[in-house]
Amino acid sequence: MKALKIGNRIASIPIIQGGMGVGVSRGSLAGAVAKEGGIGVISTAQIGYDERDFEGNENVCNLRAIGKHIAYAKELAQGAGLIGVNIMVALKHYSEHVKAAVKAKADIIICGAGLPMELPGIVRAAMEEFHYAKEEAPALAPIVSSEKAARIIFRMWKKKYNCLPDMLIVEGPKAGGHLGFSKDQLDTLTEQQYDEEIKKIINCAKEAEKENGVHIPVVVAGGIYDRADVSHAVALGAEGVQVASRFVATYECDASEAYKQAYIQAQEQDLQIVQSPVGMPGRALRNPFIAQVEAEREPIRKCYQCLEHCNPAKVPYCITKALINAVKGDINNGLIFCGANVGRIREILSVHDVIQELLPES
Repeated sequence: MKALKIGNRIASIPIIQGGMGVGVSRGSLAGAVAKEGGIGVISTAQIGYDERDFEGNENVCNLRAIGKHIAYAKELAQGAGLIGVNIMVALKHYSEHVKAAVKAKADIIICGAGLPMELPGIVRAAMEEFHYAKEEAPALAPIVSSEKAARIIFRMWKKKYNCLPDMLIVEGPKAGGHLGFSKDQLDTLTEQQYDEEIKKIINCAKEAEKENGVHIPVVVAGGIYDRADVSHAVALGAEGVQVASRFVATYECDASEAYKQAYIQAQEQDLQIVQSPVGMPGRALRNPFIAQVEAEREPIRKCYQCLEHCNPAKVPYCITKALINAVKGDINNGLIFCGANVGRIREILSVHDVIQELLPES
C-alpha cells in the first residue's frame, strides 16, 4: 500500500486508528499507532473523565486533557506517523474542542456524528488566535456515510470558506458506535449495495479534485478486520482504511482490561443496535445495562454537559455515565460500543501485530 498524503502531511502506512470514546482511544493507543507509521486518533468525547476535578468541571477537564493526550501521543510516536483527533459535531462544546486540538497542534481533525459545516471557520479563527502559520493548520477530514453528505460538505465548504476537505472518511454500516444510517438501512443494506455507495463517494471526490486542482483521498471505515478487507477497500478505489475495534484488543489501548476482555469474549449474537441519546443508532455489545434500559428508563441525576441536543428529562440513559462505567471496567453497568466483526477478535495483540495483520502481503 502506498503512503497516504493528507494535505501537506504524509503517513507512511495508510491505516487510521478510529477514534473511540469515552477514553478508549487516548494518548497511549494513538501514540502507538503513529509510532508504526499510521495515523493514531484520540477521541475527545469526555476525554478528561479521569481528571481529579472532572465532576462539576467537565469542560475544563476535557480541554485540558485534549492538550495533554495529544502531547503524550506525539511523545510516544517519536516523530513517526500522524496524530489526529476525533471530535463529534454533536458535542455541546464542539467548537472549543476543535480550538483545543488546533492549539495542541493535532495533525488531523476528524469530525463525525453530524456534518461539520462550520469546521473550517472554527479552525481558521483558532489559527489566527494562536498566531500559527498557515502550514501548521491541521488537515480536516469529515466522516460521511453517503454521497449526498459528501456533496453537501463539498458545496458548503467551497461556497463559505473556499476550501475542501483534505480527506474523506466513508464510514459504512458495519462500524461500531454511532452510525449514520437508519435502523431500516442497517437491517436491509447489503455489502454490495454499500460498495456502490462508496464508489459514488470516491467519484464525487475525484470530481472535486479535477475541478479544484487538489487531492482528496478517500478512506473506508466500518468492518475492516483483516488484510482481505483492506484489499477490498483498495479495490473499490480507497487510498486507506480506518480501523477501530481491532485496536481495542491491544496492550496499548487506553481502556481497562475488563473492557478488552469483553471484546475477546464477545460472540456475534451479542451484537445489538441501540438507540443513543445522540439521536443516532449505535452498535454495541448486549449486556445487563442494555437489558435494564430496555425494561425501564434509567433516571439521570446529573448532566455531564456532553451533547448539544440532549434533554436529560427525556433520554433513556446518560451516555457519558454509561461509557465511563464501561471504559473503567464496570462492563455490566456500561455501554460497550463495537464494530460488526468484534466476534472474530480472540486475543490481545500489540498494535504492531495488528497493523501487520492488516497490511497486504508484499
